[in-house]
Amino acid sequence: MKRLIFVRHGKAEDESSGISDFERSLTLKGKIISRVMARRLSEKVDSIGVILTSSAFRALETAMIFAGEFGIDADKILLSNDIYYNMSLENLPAVLSVISEDADVVTLFGHNPSFTQIANSLSREGCDIIPKSGVICISFKIPTWSDVGRNNGKIEYFLKPE
Repeated sequence: MKRLIFVRHGKAEDESSGISDFERSLTLKGKIISRVMARRLSEKVDSIGVILTSSAFRALETAMIFAGEFGIDADKILLSNDIYYNMSLENLPAVLSVISEDADVVTLFGHNPSFTQIANSLSREGCDIIPKSGVICISFKIPTWSDVGRNNGKIEYFLKPE
């Protein structure tokens, strides 16, 4: 059994702040809500497995908050430019190709609309829009990451900020 956990980054600075989209940071509220969501996730699971995040700063910040909650060293976080620049269902196998088959759980940190579109395509039941700091876990009865595909996953839980 393999599990993909999608976490959308927390609320970030407005684009009008003069900072590029790639460099935008989480707001204080975004950091607080991300920490709350990391704690809620820790009540459901003991481990979030391998952390793979978009290289955009707001996604990395969110990943670091979750890593801290789960006692994972920041140097264990894997960065992927593809999650920021080129994330799609078609590109997902390439993104997951860096993950060892020994890993049964991968937590991805990234962006909409791609995360919602991918989660919706992977799960048989489909899903609503993933809100900022939202967490959705999809499980697959498959032996390898390369077997992840359209409609062959099942949503285990969908956590939304209140």
